[in-house]
Amino acid sequence: MERSSWATIPRCTPMDSARIQHAFRQKFGTEPTHVARAPGRVNLIGEHTDYNDGWVMPLALAQSVWLAFRPRADRRVVLHSLDVDPPVDFYLAGFSRARGWGEYAKGVAWALQEGGHDLGGFEGVLASDVPRGAGLSSSAALELALARAFSVASGFAWDARRMALAGQKAENGWVGVGCGIMDQMASAMGESDHALLIDCRSLDATPTPLPPRTAVVVLDTGTRRALVDSAYNERRDTCARASGVLGVPALRDATLADLDAARGQMDATTFRRAHHVISESARVLAAAGAMRGGDADRLGALMQESHASLRDDYEVSSPALDAFVEAAVAHGACYGARMTGAGFGGCAVALVDAASACTFADAVSDAYRQRTGHEPATLVARAAPGASVEPLHTLTPDPS
Repeated sequence: MERSSWATIPRCTPMDSARIQHAFRQKFGTEPTHVARAPGRVNLIGEHTDYNDGWVMPLALAQSVWLAFRPRADRRVVLHSLDVDPPVDFYLAGFSRARGWGEYAKGVAWALQEGGHDLGGFEGVLASDVPRGAGLSSSAALELALARAFSVASGFAWDARRMALAGQKAENGWVGVGCGIMDQMASAMGESDHALLIDCRSLDATPTPLPPRTAVVVLDTGTRRALVDSAYNERRDTCARASGVLGVPALRDATLADLDAARGQMDATTFRRAHHVISESARVLAAAGAMRGGDADRLGALMQESHASLRDDYEVSSPALDAFVEAAVAHGACYGARMTGAGFGGCAVALVDAASACTFADAVSDAYRQRTGHEPATLVARAAPGASVEPLHTLTPDPS
């Protein structure tokens, strides 16, 4: 059932472990001792609720960041990526901010050291097939793969929740993106064949099955956004202001009745932003009930309500996202669809009849391409387990 047609993006298969082990040998002239992996995620419902202490419903994807590595004795971190340049090289004492993908490695190191961990260095080679900028949490997958490597190199026990928080701290405090906890939690704690109902305040995570005979299809618009430079942080600040007006710690603590009562105390834009968040948290809980009851029609309707709210109240959709969602819901196999991720570009997600998932993906891609001129990509998603690490007891054959 699994199918991937990510245009120009290398597919991630079990042989990727062999590929990066081979690349490690070429780069460092020795064998790696471990391979870590951490998945991307797609969020089924619950957008922009995580940093408001609300509820979300992501599932971890098979698409992952893979890291072959070997601990070092000199507290130095040396990283090569098969996907992006330049290499990363820094010592764990006295490093400073710069630019580039290496800031994620520094950010994770900083967050772990701030959390009291005495870190050891390592050298490694990374490969990823989580599309960057598509709203599928490529950055969280990178953060959790790095955290896995640091846990081995430094000898501390893995705690998925604490490592998710460290990844979020790296993104917030070092990289400069005010993300909530959802992405890192999904990457750290995903479970096979289940979405995760996550309470972003308590960090309780409840595996929740999809309705029977359904599949999740990710629809990549082929358009991209940059979170740091987008309106994401502005949305977060607006939510904080709305919480202050309502006199609650976070918007999860308010009801729509509370919001209506305070309407005269906030501008129209702030009201709409808060309306989305409060109603979206309620939709996530309703979606969990629909999933437990096997009600695909109800879940699909909630997804469509979510998209309308993100488009009209939160204003984070785009013409491309709207076009893909409209093409999806017009197809007879689709129960519902919505944009997913922070917005402004990236991906939509659809709940469809499992038997028709691949034909759905082809038909909807054609309709979207004709309407927009963009080149889409699709993925019939498989819910995967969270971040893991494996010691290498035997040599892996050269994949060439």
